[in-house]
Amino acid sequence: MYQQLREDFARDGVVVVRGLFKDWIEPLREAVAYNLNNPGPLFKNYTPQQTTGRFLGDYCNWSNNPGYSAFIRQSPGAQLARELMGSQRVRIFHEHMLVKEAGNNKPTPWHHDAPYYCVKAQQSLSLWLPLDPVARDSSVEFVGGSHRWGKLFRPRKFTGVDYDHDAAQLETMPDIEGHREDYRILGWDLEPGDAIAFDYLTVHGAPGNRSSEHSRRVISTRWLGDQAQYVDRGGETSPPYPHLSGVLKTGDPLPQSEFPFINV
Repeated sequence: MYQQLREDFARDGVVVVRGLFKDWIEPLREAVAYNLNNPGPLFKNYTPQQTTGRFLGDYCNWSNNPGYSAFIRQSPGAQLARELMGSQRVRIFHEHMLVKEAGNNKPTPWHHDAPYYCVKAQQSLSLWLPLDPVARDSSVEFVGGSHRWGKLFRPRKFTGVDYDHDAAQLETMPDIEGHREDYRILGWDLEPGDAIAFDYLTVHGAPGNRSSEHSRRVISTRWLGDQAQYVDRGGETSPPYPHLSGVLKTGDPLPQSEFPFINV
C-alpha cells in the first residue's frame, strides 16, 4: 500500500487514500459538533453576513477536544504521515476544522501552506479528511508537482487580503484559475473515510460547496517529520502562535510540549 503512495506523493505532492478512516468518521463528526458548540479563540466565520451557506473555520483545539486528540494519537493518520514523509518520527503541528455549509459559494483561493506557518520542514504533510461526501466539483484541487517549484508565494487570507509579510523571496501566486489548462490540476470525489494527503508546498484551492444537500465538514491535521524548526516569517502567521514570537528564533527546535511526537 505505502510504496505506491510514497512514489505518487513524491512526484505529485498529493495523494488520495481510500477508506482508511471509515471508523473515525462518526467520532470526528461528534468532535466537530463539540467544536462548533465550544469554539476556540481562533474561530473564524468567513461569511459573517450570511445565516445559511456559511464558511466556518477553527484550529489549534486538539488539546482541549477529546475527539480530535483521540484521532491524532490513535488513528492511522500519524502512521500514514510518517510513511509518506519518509521520516523516522512524526509530530503534530495542529488540526484545522473547516465547514462549508450546503450552498456556500465562497472559494478558497489558490495558495500553499508553508508561508503561512511559523515552521520550516523538509518533511511535511497535511491530511484533509472530509466527514461528508464530496463531489469532484466541490472538492479541493491541487497543482500536481508544484511542491517542487522551489517557490514561496505570498500568503493570502481567505477573505482575499494579503498577509503583511515583508519578505523579498515571496512571489505573487500566478493566475491558476484563469489558466487552468497550463497546469496539471488534480482532484477527486470523496466518500467519508477517504482522505487527501499533501505536502505543505503543494499549491491548492477549493471551490464553494456546490451541494444543495450536504455541508462539507473537514478535519485537516498537519504533521511534521524529523527536522522541523521554528522560522520567523517576518509578519503574521496562521496559526498565529504569538507566544512563540520573541521566545524562539529562526532555526530553533519546536517545543515538544506543544508539538509532541506521536508514537506509531
